[in-house]
Amino acid sequence: MRLWPSKKKDGKARSSLLARFLRARFDAAQTTKDNAKHWGAAEFLSADAEADSNVRKILRTRARYEVQNNSYARGIVKTLAEDTIGTGPRLQMLLEDEETNRKIEHDFQVWAKKTHLPAKLRTIRMARCQDGEAFILLARNPLLKTNVTLDMQLIEADRVTDDELTVDPNCIDGVTFDQFGNPKSYKVLKKHPGGTDSFDTEFVAIKAENMIHVFRQDRPEQHRGIPEITAALPLFAHLRRFTLAVVSAAEAAADFAGILYTDSPANGEADSVEAMDTIQLERNMLLTMPGGWKMSQVDPKQPVTTYGEFKHEILNEIARCLSMPYNIAAGNSSGYNYASGRLDHQTYYKSLKVDRAFMEAEILDRVFDAWMREWSLATATQLDACDCRHVWFWDGQEHVDPAKEANAQEKRLLNKTTTLAAEYARQGKDWETELRQIAKERTLMKELGIDDVPKKNESQDENEGEEDGKDE
Repeated sequence: MRLWPSKKKDGKARSSLLARFLRARFDAAQTTKDNAKHWGAAEFLSADAEADSNVRKILRTRARYEVQNNSYARGIVKTLAEDTIGTGPRLQMLLEDEETNRKIEHDFQVWAKKTHLPAKLRTIRMARCQDGEAFILLARNPLLKTNVTLDMQLIEADRVTDDELTVDPNCIDGVTFDQFGNPKSYKVLKKHPGGTDSFDTEFVAIKAENMIHVFRQDRPEQHRGIPEITAALPLFAHLRRFTLAVVSAAEAAADFAGILYTDSPANGEADSVEAMDTIQLERNMLLTMPGGWKMSQVDPKQPVTTYGEFKHEILNEIARCLSMPYNIAAGNSSGYNYASGRLDHQTYYKSLKVDRAFMEAEILDRVFDAWMREWSLATATQLDACDCRHVWFWDGQEHVDPAKEANAQEKRLLNKTTTLAAEYARQGKDWETELRQIAKERTLMKELGIDDVPKKNESQDENEGEEDGKDE
């Protein structure tokens, strides 16, 4: 099939076809007087050039300032970290040897508690939100009272950078890559550039196998992260400015109880009054005005009626970049009903699952591999590193109506559409641990002569009798 006319044919047909292709345009690609200012800041830059070191420094400092001084920003970032990490992940091994599984799980839980793993993961999640990225150095801590001395040292993004003399094209702001795009090493300042001894510019090179770089990659070929609340930073500023404007209007209205004014023209027939003079008033008193003058109260023209609506809309827009519903961002569910609350939370919980899967792959699995190598040496246990199958359990999401969720869970188990492992996983629990605990409790109850079968109360029996009568 020939798309273009041959050279032997008339050139007019080719020109007509070319003109027909060129006339196909997109409205968003046109620059007019109306949209010139709106698209004036749009530039054709690569991911690393668009988010260079100077730009990221400005975004980090402004995001930190907003989180430190704006209670909504602080609450949103803190809530996101707490909802994502919760009390921390729990390890479940899937080896054939149950005794080895229990020993590894116990030792890892002890190590995680000693190294404050949940708290560090929450800090990492907050850093991703307000700094854009976080760095984790896997180092030895000889003060740990465990058989594994591996520890996680958190490093701020400001310390990973280049010096002014670096000209290596494979080094992007402190991170050196090979020809395949894999990190090779990281240049880390010994001291924070914003510290009291910021004059110390000595660097330390750290191998990539000992460093974990966590950030959200929004564009291909992006090698450093930007704050996740970048799009919401101007909105936080608008929210604070509007709040201050409302308060200022209320204060201005409260500062003046009334104003003297005259309808007479300049130099007209009215008694002279000192400009900007004040009059002390008492309660329940009569007041006479100078000749030609009147008194009126100040009408406070402040947007009280629209203030709540403005805050609702702008907080909803702020939280959208984090996939967070309004009632969680604002800490207020007064305008929600049960159905809308559940629908908004479903989207939020899906984003948390995606984020947890990301942290498992980028952080937990790498930390566990390093921990497992040292644990095998410390306990003289021969294990194949490739065969250390495991899963991570997180805190479950509480249901708005526990009774409905319990009924739905019972039906799923009766219909064989779910398993105990899946249902316990919804709650962030290990099904084997829970079943062992249930068996232990039943054994003890049997020894003490306690009936472990729950008895129905009279009201339940009456309700069931009424339902049976209706069925008959």
